[in-house]
Amino acid sequence: MRFINRTKQKIARGEPVYGLFCSNPSPLTVEMIAAAGYDFVIIDMEHTLTNPETIQHMIRAAEVFEITPLVRVLERSPGVILQVLDAGAQGVVVPHVRNRAELMEAMEACYYTPKGKRSLNGGRNARFGADDLREVMERANREVMFVPMIEDKEALEHLDEILSVEGIDFVLEGAADLSGSLGVPWQTRHPEVKEALRTLHERAVHHGVPYGAIPRNKADRQRWWDKGVRVFVVGDDRGIFYRALKAQLSEYVD
Repeated sequence: MRFINRTKQKIARGEPVYGLFCSNPSPLTVEMIAAAGYDFVIIDMEHTLTNPETIQHMIRAAEVFEITPLVRVLERSPGVILQVLDAGAQGVVVPHVRNRAELMEAMEACYYTPKGKRSLNGGRNARFGADDLREVMERANREVMFVPMIEDKEALEHLDEILSVEGIDFVLEGAADLSGSLGVPWQTRHPEVKEALRTLHERAVHHGVPYGAIPRNKADRQRWWDKGVRVFVVGDDRGIFYRALKAQLSEYVD
């Protein structure tokens, strides 16, 4: 963590931020997302097969193009979280947080003592020892973002105990998996799913936690904006590429 986290600063000031999931394991894709003007990128480990070296190169690409690199980890494992942070990620997105204990396990892995239990290391983030290690710890504890995802029915029953924990930078909805957990898979506009998201947003506001929305279209974005939401994840690179490629082909095929 050698850089100021601009996305974290903007969220703290109440400014809008826009991010994108990056599932294509390529530093070039990260550069394209940054060049397009997004504030942050969520490099996805959960639904992709990406080796650790590629993840590190994707983080490097984000640094060069000055976009905030977050990583959605495969699981809550402190070892996985440690590796992506040591590689330079400016934050982690943790899927399937269902209760306070699971949240605390992941959060403590993100931060150095006294804030957490992250293992000490003088590698890339400390310029291999060139920086004062105590200052490196303080900077990381200040700049790293922690983002839990709520995407299970069980989590809805524990929202207050989850969202009352201090230090959540924003909570991200997961309507797709949530729909499956509620018994209506892929029906992200089902009344039960919409009610669950409404409740999540309401409890997040109550606890002073920024809410991260995943709008499916501009109208969705406007509805969340009118409710005061300023954190948006507006899609996944694979879906965008597919639609763009299909549209391009349709211009030439009768």
